[in-house]
Amino acid sequence: MATFKTKSGWGYSIANNDRILIKQSVIPVINETKSFFTEKDALKVGSLVVDKLYKGLSPTVTKNDLILLKIKL
Repeated sequence: MATFKTKSGWGYSIANNDRILIKQSVIPVINETKSFFTEKDALKVGSLVVDKLYKGLSPTVTKNDLILLKIKL
């Protein structure tokens, strides 16, 4: 997993064998189109998605996930 700078903040990408599986440049599940405010927030959500993938779960992020991770919206 890696973070990257966007025009308005941060995003993350998840790759496997040099193939990008997920590239998330905006905060998922919110009504606005905006990037993560901090690199730390992007890392927290990206790490959650990686954890879900390793457990064989859907990589979907919920609003509750964002609240539990204390992501600034």
